[in-house]
Amino acid sequence: MISMSKVHDIRKLKREGESVASIARIVGVSRDTVYKYVEADDLSPEMPVQKRRASKLDAYRPLIEQWLDEDAENWRKQRHTAHKVWERLTTEEGVKVSEARVRTYVRMIREERQAALAEQFLDLDWAPGTAQADFGEADFYVGGVRTRLSFFVLSFPFSNVGVAQVFPGENAECVCQALKNIFEYLGCVPKTIVFDNAAGVGRRVCEEVRTTDLFGAFASHYGFAFRFCNPRSGNEKGNVERKVSYIRSNVFVPIPRITSLEAYNAKLPAKCMALSAKGHWRKGEPEEQLFVEDRFAMTGLPPKPFNVVRWEKPKTNRQGKFSVDGPHFYSSDPALSERELIVGLTATTVEVYDGSGAFVCSHARAYGSAPTNSSDPASQLAVLAVKAGGWHESLVRSSLPDDLREYMDSLDKPELRASIRLMRDQNAVSGWDAMVEAVSAAYAATGRVDEASVAVAAARIGSGSVDYGEPVDLSEYDRALGIREAM
Repeated sequence: MISMSKVHDIRKLKREGESVASIARIVGVSRDTVYKYVEADDLSPEMPVQKRRASKLDAYRPLIEQWLDEDAENWRKQRHTAHKVWERLTTEEGVKVSEARVRTYVRMIREERQAALAEQFLDLDWAPGTAQADFGEADFYVGGVRTRLSFFVLSFPFSNVGVAQVFPGENAECVCQALKNIFEYLGCVPKTIVFDNAAGVGRRVCEEVRTTDLFGAFASHYGFAFRFCNPRSGNEKGNVERKVSYIRSNVFVPIPRITSLEAYNAKLPAKCMALSAKGHWRKGEPEEQLFVEDRFAMTGLPPKPFNVVRWEKPKTNRQGKFSVDGPHFYSSDPALSERELIVGLTATTVEVYDGSGAFVCSHARAYGSAPTNSSDPASQLAVLAVKAGGWHESLVRSSLPDDLREYMDSLDKPELRASIRLMRDQNAVSGWDAMVEAVSAAYAATGRVDEASVAVAAARIGSGSVDYGEPVDLSEYDRALGIREAM
């Protein structure tokens, strides 16, 4: 490589009629160099790309890439390291190469693959009427108790509009009920919904997604197509992931207080739609205006709404109780002991019928891995804290000691509601039995139930302090001290 000033001199001397030998002598370069720059037809600056030199490992690249491809199906802690690649090349293939060179070569392959993968994350062109679906989590005060719930989001990438619904779980009943609520609010149904890896509507078995019977019937009833994101392909659902975060920050802050999940969900879509008055981040037009095109591309609602319920036929035990979906026990009727029932599971309720289809009772549906029992008095505290009118017929009242029950019965409604809230909060901390013991101890000591006395009683019970039922006789100590003074 020579300087551009010498290149300029070579071409200038050639135009002036100098021979190649003369130019080489004058400029001080070889004749081959003179020929090169005289015959060059383009002297534009070249991009300074470093050209990769051939490597002896190039012949083994297909084999190395095969090992790396197989790693994609293995646990991340059982994949090829560069050292293992070098070890296999030298022992299995007999390649004479240093480990350092293999490390450099494997790193180059991985960087090339990463760059190619990054190029695939393009802005996808979503057609109007197509939706994405996913779940998020947020905290709520439900009946005064802080609880973490799931919320389902259906977003429309074309307009960037998203609508949410809150549920205690992420199963097919919750997904279908959320979609039904959103469809009825919008008055239309998306043509296609893209789900995040079968969340809630089925399970992935290798490359196949097996949906639940309930979701399959629901999709057929409303006539929408559905598909699922590929594993580890976040770019395919980026819009709904951003919308989950946006709704959590802008709708669920400050933490909402919920007395009825059904009533809260009825108002939630309007709150979500109010966020769409802003301009689209890329298209510039208001999102609510772009959503008009989404609506035109969707289909209408079917003549009849879908009944989102999954039917089970559990058998009761001797007490007339049964369990469904894990360690959650529900009561029916003692007269129905050791009999098969018909149970309808919705997103939030458990409807109980006898074998002939006659309605027996209804329970709030329990979620989570912790055991629950619908006959536990503590399960009624959250409702009673809001609806104290049901106190006299409640299981809570009948489960309290006689003196505490009489005291609670003597309270007016505001005082009763305050005492129940106190019991509810203490129960969340220490459980039913410890709560009853603390409240009873506070009442026995002070003649009332208030936050301070219950807290003190609960602390004493928790620390294992000894409570003497009878006063201690100190007369023996007095006599001993009197004898010592006389001496």
